[in-house]
Amino acid sequence: MQRTVRQSELFDQLVTLFLAEGFRDLTIDALAARLRCSKTTLYALAGTRDELVRAVVVHFFRGATERVEAGLAAAGEPRDRIVAYLLGVAAQLEPASAAFFDDVAAAPVAREVYEQNTRAAARRVGQIVTEGVSSGAFRAVNVAFVADVLSATMVRIQQREVAAATGLGDADAYTELAALVVRGLTP
Repeated sequence: MQRTVRQSELFDQLVTLFLAEGFRDLTIDALAARLRCSKTTLYALAGTRDELVRAVVVHFFRGATERVEAGLAAAGEPRDRIVAYLLGVAAQLEPASAAFFDDVAAAPVAREVYEQNTRAAARRVGQIVTEGVSSGAFRAVNVAFVADVLSATMVRIQQREVAAATGLGDADAYTELAALVVRGLTP
């Protein structure tokens, strides 16, 4: 769907608001007042509040993915690529509050989007590990095992289990994961 400039601006504003405060308690009325627009304008973005939440979360992750991939494109060696990718994910998640992640975990429409993005990120990291092992930049490892461990950890981060167990926010957890992976794969 092609968006108008105003609709794109509203999505950006909604992302900023959701990241800062979460969205569980925000009604369409409250959002319209905060964004200085009509409810009709918001319903033009999505037909229901749940659809709006999903669309905003998709907008956030789409932009984050584009920025992470841009950073990855600038990195050359597999070691640099995996660090760029995982630290890029951490940087994109950094502005998000605990309230945002808690609300995403509690809202099925948002959780589904985060889960899809986590699976895609895990596949991407697996590709980078495969490239690194093939090129000799990483030590010989069972790539399927490493990818599975990374995927499981990324899912635990997404499901707020790492935060509960360690107190680390999602961004900090990805930073620690990047350090662990690079140290573990370096010959």
